[in-house]
Amino acid sequence: MAAPWIVDDELWTVIEPLLPVRAPGTPGPARMDDRLVLQGILFVLFTGIG
Repeated sequence: MAAPWIVDDELWTVIEPLLPVRAPGTPGPARMDDRLVLQGILFVLFTGIG
């Protein structure tokens, strides 16, 4: 059984269009990979770590 916080390709194709797109040249820190960030959030929620 895969870890429940892993976002598979099928689910990602549904979620990705809902995420905002950052325009090039926008100030601020560099963006991290959206999929990895979502998986990190889900990991915290599923495991209950602080």
